[in-house]
Amino acid sequence: MRAFQDLYSEELSHCYGCGKNNPHGHQLKSYWDDDETIAIFTPKSFHTAIPGFVYGGLIASLIDCHGTGSASAAAGRAFADGEAKLPRFVTAALHIDYLAPTPMGVELELRGVINEVKPKKVVLSVELLALGQLCAKGHMVAVKMPDTMLSNFA
Repeated sequence: MRAFQDLYSEELSHCYGCGKNNPHGHQLKSYWDDDETIAIFTPKSFHTAIPGFVYGGLIASLIDCHGTGSASAAAGRAFADGEAKLPRFVTAALHIDYLAPTPMGVELELRGVINEVKPKKVVLSVELLALGQLCAKGHMVAVKMPDTMLSNFA
């Protein structure tokens, strides 16, 4: 199974969080797991907030990028009509609740649940877990990438 982010067109694969064409980014990869989405990420030592705990900005970034990837996949599943590339979605709104300190040195699991899918908008929730404990959750509205962002590639 290919990651959602690997199905973005080449010119739209530079995102810091999930772009396969960004060697300095997170390289996040998201997949279907039945009707949910999943991604696994292991923070590096420089993702530290205080010793032993993950920086909150990384958590927000992971939820954001897993969310937009999940939105693209959900829209692709619902409306793609056999297209090989996924439609590209961007963040319109993101709310993060930090529920528990997130430990360093362990894999973080991101789980997405799609709540609403329309051709140009997807609403979803993403949970971030460490060692099975819910550490953060996000609620997101993702929208199809506007043409103004695509005009650089015409």
